[in-house]
Amino acid sequence: MVTAGLIHWILNMLNITVHIRDVCVFLAPVFSGLTSISTFLLTRELWNQGAGLLAACFIAIVPGYISRSVAGSFDNEGIAIFALQFTYYLWVKSVKTGSVFWTICCCLSYFYMVSAWGGYVFIINLIPLHVFVLLLMQRYSKRVYIAYSTFYIVGLILSMQIPFVGFQPIRTSEHMAAAGVFALLQAYAFLQYLRDKLTKQEFQTLFFLGVSLAAGIVFLTVIYLTYTGYIAPWSGRFYSLWDTGYAKIHIPIIASVSEHQPTTWVSFFFDLHILVCTFPAGLWFCIKNINDERVFVALYAISAVYFAGVMVRLMLTLTPVVCMLSAIAFSNVFEHYLVSVQAGKVRKHVSEQEKTEEGLGPNIKSVVTMLMLMLLMMFAVHCTWVTSNAYSSPSVVLASYNHDGTRNILDDFREAYYWLRQNTDEHARVMSWWDYGYQIAGMANRTTLVDNNTWNNSHIALVGKAMSSNESAAYEIMRSLDVDYVLIIFGGVIGYSGDDINKFLWMVRIAEGEHPKDIRESDYFTPQGEFRVDKAGSPTLLNCLMYKMSYYRFGEMQLDFRTPPGFDRTRNAEIGNKDIKFKHLEEAFTSEHWLVRIYKVKHLENREALDHKPRITNIIPKQKYLSKKRR
Repeated sequence: MVTAGLIHWILNMLNITVHIRDVCVFLAPVFSGLTSISTFLLTRELWNQGAGLLAACFIAIVPGYISRSVAGSFDNEGIAIFALQFTYYLWVKSVKTGSVFWTICCCLSYFYMVSAWGGYVFIINLIPLHVFVLLLMQRYSKRVYIAYSTFYIVGLILSMQIPFVGFQPIRTSEHMAAAGVFALLQAYAFLQYLRDKLTKQEFQTLFFLGVSLAAGIVFLTVIYLTYTGYIAPWSGRFYSLWDTGYAKIHIPIIASVSEHQPTTWVSFFFDLHILVCTFPAGLWFCIKNINDERVFVALYAISAVYFAGVMVRLMLTLTPVVCMLSAIAFSNVFEHYLVSVQAGKVRKHVSEQEKTEEGLGPNIKSVVTMLMLMLLMMFAVHCTWVTSNAYSSPSVVLASYNHDGTRNILDDFREAYYWLRQNTDEHARVMSWWDYGYQIAGMANRTTLVDNNTWNNSHIALVGKAMSSNESAAYEIMRSLDVDYVLIIFGGVIGYSGDDINKFLWMVRIAEGEHPKDIRESDYFTPQGEFRVDKAGSPTLLNCLMYKMSYYRFGEMQLDFRTPPGFDRTRNAEIGNKDIKFKHLEEAFTSEHWLVRIYKVKHLENREALDHKPRITNIIPKQKYLSKKRR
């Protein structure tokens, strides 16, 4: 927001009249261009200019980064990847030159990254890891000492100026690796200083004892400060990075987010295409011709691959290094096979073997070059297709395709939010799952109980408990929360898989974490351990509020002649409870394709006369509303 505001202020100061909305919409695409430039600079420092140009081209179109840099994507990640790449470029430059100037520039870029995104923790752990590995490889130099000592001290002070961060760099476990490497580097440097004043035998003994003692003191100090409570232990979000099953057991709200699921092989190919296969070759070239900065990119690649495999969201941090290493691989191949044969040289005494190689050489070079160009063409076509089909549509408007190729636009979300805005009291409270909180607040302008700010675990668990309970128990919860309307997403009519029934088990798990006596996940499964919505389903599931709201009146609907009434297309099953009636709720609105359903919470009869809050009771029927909309 500060970046967008600053750009808007500068443009208006230069008499370039731009609306702040336009600045926000185009902020991510503009910064994606800067990301390409910073990727070019970093790859040029690691390899050469040709590889840098290829890396810039790759990251400009790769779906893994396009997903967060399309117009309208006004999110932290839009500017954070530029800050990440630029900080790494300046760090590599600092290590190569040993210049305080480049290191201060690196600190300023790091400061911008800290203010932009919580992913700055990746930087403050990767750079110390780089220095530590350089020490293990006996690649210590004054350049490394100057770069890291300056970066740690100035970067620490600058990062603590961000209010959200505060004293975390000296009080949390995520930052202790940086402090430990700083202390170890000072001990290492002091022992190197003593090297000239001692004999070789004395120095080896002192060096081994000194480094071991320094490492032991740092380790024990961190353990003691953590035990006494001065240093906060690792948070659950970071534990879930190391142990893939930790969040599902201990913090289900983190595991319930689709971005936090483990990455499938399909996702790797979908977001990176051919680069998945070529970047290990680039990594091998870097390791084969190792130097200080290539140690850094190797560590970057290995750590990013691991974290991206644990969590889909972290594909974003893997994409830049994959583009760089793939560019190095392609660049190396092109350099080897596009070398022009020098003309005018007469070779004497050519053996038969050399003649054979000379004859095959041009053909092999042509074949390999054509294969590489075909791979790049396929990559460009894939990137264009993915960008247009997956990452260029608004999330509130869905598109489906018929058998003849024609496209259907499903506008149910916007239709429902518009109905909420027009037909409910401005003070009405809407209960829904947290996924839709920001959309309801932004598009319907109504108060929601929970939204996409998922830190409030207990409140979200209470909503999950209401959805998982029977109608009477849920009504008590809704009355205590002063709920007026309940909104759910149901995809059984059109086969939409992202509906609330498919998310329901996460509601149960989150509710069970806070209310284990009332909600148990095992109650919603059959004795055979299956989650079923048909007649064989669990009685607890068939009578819970979410099930009843999703399938109310659905048992009367026959979608086509091949399936019975009440056939759920998403779960391919005929529902088990078709005779659903409500005592405390009434249907207020169902969208055209039944994707969004809204229910009104009835008020207690003996309090109806005392309720002076103005409420809308004459709900417009769906057909009347749609006809007004068409007019």
